[in-house]
Amino acid sequence: MAKPDHTLIPLALSGPAVLACGAWLKNTLCLTQGNQAYVSPLIGDLATADARHRMDKAVQQLCQDYPLPPEIITHDLHPDFYSTQFAQAYAQQHHIPTLAVQHHHAHIAAICAEHRLTQPVLGLALDGVGLGTDNTPWGGELLRVDGAHFHRLGHLATLALPGGDRAAQEPWRMAAAALARLNRGDEIMQRFAHQPAAETVAVMLASHLNCPQTSSMGRLFDAAAGLLEISSIQSYEAQAAMQLQQLAEQHGPVTALAEGYRITEDNDLDFSPLLSALIDCHDAKRDTSYAAALFHATLIAGLTTWIEKTASQHNITYLALGGGCFHNAVLRQGLADRLSAHSFQIFSARQMPPDDSAIALGQAWVALQSNRL
Repeated sequence: MAKPDHTLIPLALSGPAVLACGAWLKNTLCLTQGNQAYVSPLIGDLATADARHRMDKAVQQLCQDYPLPPEIITHDLHPDFYSTQFAQAYAQQHHIPTLAVQHHHAHIAAICAEHRLTQPVLGLALDGVGLGTDNTPWGGELLRVDGAHFHRLGHLATLALPGGDRAAQEPWRMAAAALARLNRGDEIMQRFAHQPAAETVAVMLASHLNCPQTSSMGRLFDAAAGLLEISSIQSYEAQAAMQLQQLAEQHGPVTALAEGYRITEDNDLDFSPLLSALIDCHDAKRDTSYAAALFHATLIAGLTTWIEKTASQHNITYLALGGGCFHNAVLRQGLADRLSAHSFQIFSARQMPPDDSAIALGQAWVALQSNRL
């Protein structure tokens, strides 16, 4: 029986006890016992010593609360996460194997675990960031997930992150990256003259200096908010994206931009035409709420076409939607409405949120599937 503060997820299969250590942000833990998964309360972001201490104590408590000790411990691919380092140290101390699980694989696996799915699914994972298998920051992924395995079938066209992680806090930097992608980098200093680092960022983008590429949907939202001057500097996570959503909700539905996206030969989804249109909206002093609604409508149209095309090519009808961007009700409901007209069976977060607090559950599910091989 689950403890009162734990979330019990009944699973479609049984296996050895797995301890999953979760992500860096919105950290939770998960311990499996037979065909049941027990998810801890939210521990939070692991950036502070206090949070890390809470995680240490939570692992101890979780393992005391249930009879079967962990036989496998799982963690994220990122080597610098405290949760990863904890898992590796715990495994060494207790002489048990570890399993690293890619972040977006875990997002989709969490949906599969909740819905007791064991067949292959097409997974759309949209979030801020997760380390990919190619050691680059992912965040807009179309995956074929089959239990312990996944294959990256496509991703959002990448944008540069000028200054690395700092770009995630400053949407104007992502807007500058969008200008550079559109071959309009010479406009950066003029459009962001009020930003002291504008010249430096323009030079960084032109010289590809400290500008890792990301496929993140979260950063695409930031770029849109920066181009529309809705948000330049964020005070909290996903602030710019939430402001865009609120403006879109205020305006109401609009028709998607014709030819506002393109799908490349490599099956990457490129919203460059949409970003260009947002610049035009800003420069023409169009209503910002209309521009925000246009952004959402075109995202939904592009994602729908991309999913339909990929699902048809791979003969998959089960679709799982995971990642923090699915907190956005306009995006979530709009996509579900468009896709429901087709033959998809759509699965989304139910007991757990769609964000990183479900990563531990997904990691545990992948480990159980791995044990079947």
